Amino acid sequence: METDTDAVGKITALQENIEKTIKGKSHVIQLAIITLLAKGHLLIEDVPGVGKTTLAHSLARSLNCSFKRIQFTSDMLPTDILGVSIYNPARQEFEFKSGPIFSNVILADEINRTSPKTQSSLLEAMNEFQVSIDKKTYPLPRPFIVMATQNPLEYQGTFPLPESQLDRFMMRIRIGYPAVEDEKQILKTQLLNSHVDNLAPVLSIQDIIDLQETVDAIKVDESLMDYILRIVTETRKAEGLDVGVSPRGSLFLLKTSKAMATIQGRTYCIPDDIKSMTIPVLAHRVVVNSRFDAYGQRSEDVERIIQDILESVSVPL
Repeated sequence: METDTDAVGKITALQENIEKTIKGKSHVIQLAIITLLAKGHLLIEDVPGVGKTTLAHSLARSLNCSFKRIQFTSDMLPTDILGVSIYNPARQEFEFKSGPIFSNVILADEINRTSPKTQSSLLEAMNEFQVSIDKKTYPLPRPFIVMATQNPLEYQGTFPLPESQLDRFMMRIRIGYPAVEDEKQILKTQLLNSHVDNLAPVLSIQDIIDLQETVDAIKVDESLMDYILRIVTETRKAEGLDVGVSPRGSLFLLKTSKAMATIQGRTYCIPDDIKSMTIPVLAHRVVVNSRFDAYGQRSEDVERIIQDILESVSVPL
């Protein structure tokens, strides 16, 4: 397990490496790193061209581990992701040929451009870190993270992710447009041929595992656990929501809060850790009541409901 100083140093090195390609988005990069440290999966949702794929690719390139990019299309099959058993005439038996899912870091690019059947092939891998094919179970390498990008649902050729799929993503984040000065910096660096492929790894597999163990050891007072449960319970009673946050959401909020404490160099959680993680962890797990006229169905409006709930729940002293 890492010491506080060692952990912060390695996390800082990882963030600075990614910032070489993603300009002016320190908070977004931090959320991606928190997801990795908390052993979760990340969904990056935004319009095309703002750096969704670049962020996922940069994080993967910064880690010295196996990486596969899967470009999702409407005609993709589950076997294209998981692998397939092929008959070997010489040995007179079926042999399993593993698919790209058997890597440490998976970039699922434009995941909502493939069918729900293919999307669901990731469920077991994301939840149990294993794949079952032909009555056999194959463990996935550790660490394992799926970083998926998706375009907004109003874009052509997209399929909405099922609620069960969304619930397995620890966080959903948006990148947003860069500030003018940051975009100018992007133009300059591209002219100098600075690209994500030029990034060198700054952390090894063992570094990641050590950091994840450090996160697991972070102390959380029982009053803070009660605070998390009060927030989650309010989502299940909110007038504007048909479906509240699942117990998996409660657990993910706890894990990410511990990861935030690690990034801050603390061995314990504080209420601000929980507050900062509430919207990115919980907003994609709820379903808005279509009859509730005060809010629409956009992600921003759902986040406003969660923010209202967060402000209504008393903070432990």
